[in-house]
Amino acid sequence: MRGRWRLVDSGLVAPAESVALDEAILEAHSAGSAPDTLHFYVRSSPTVSVGYFQSVGEGLDMEACRRLGVSIVRRGSGGSSIYTDRGQLIYSLVSRSDELPATPDASFALVCGAIAEALSSLGLEARHRPVNDVEVGGRKVSGSAQLRRRGSVLVHGTVIVDTDMAAMDAVLRRHGAGPRPSERVTSLRSLLGTAPSMEDVKRLLRESFSSSLGAVFEEGALSEEESDRAARLVAERYSRDEWNLRL
Repeated sequence: MRGRWRLVDSGLVAPAESVALDEAILEAHSAGSAPDTLHFYVRSSPTVSVGYFQSVGEGLDMEACRRLGVSIVRRGSGGSSIYTDRGQLIYSLVSRSDELPATPDASFALVCGAIAEALSSLGLEARHRPVNDVEVGGRKVSGSAQLRRRGSVLVHGTVIVDTDMAAMDAVLRRHGAGPRPSERVTSLRSLLGTAPSMEDVKRLLRESFSSSLGAVFEEGALSEEESDRAARLVAERYSRDEWNLRL
């Protein structure tokens, strides 16, 4: 894992483009044309990211999504549906599968452990809760997912800095008589009394990932190949209901 990694910060990204960029970087990396990469972005508008195998009808209130203007995108990785907005930082790590622990659970332990360490530097008692969450006081503040393809692995997830909990409850269905989605999660604003800046959260994650991965991050940009591929993926897949809703 030790070596030089590319750091790409895309800033605000449209929902469909965000999932396309993750896939384009992973494809380029598996083809040998992109380096190990840490990618940061924030979705520009409220979005539900649906796990690859998940049924939209089971996890979402479609009418609430339409009413509140919440986009729906289906990502390539598994896991459950999550609500995201401008109050959440999204990270993605792309590396060779032989540079990360061999099993998905062990990879999550490494990455989520690094996130917990970064948040602990804010004075929080953050910990990795297997398989793929980071918790403070028993409530999730970060969740991750994973996708492996042709020798490369993508681990990506969110850090909840300051999010619209009411919108989250409106669009995500609770499981039976279980707690509302917002009762299972928390935000850095709630925990700290004020929200740290996105730049500060990025810095803390970068430092912790550097230590855990033995990586030196160098600021860079997406290649023309990656940008073009992402644009095609948006047009052909991630902007289409046939993909996102599995119609």
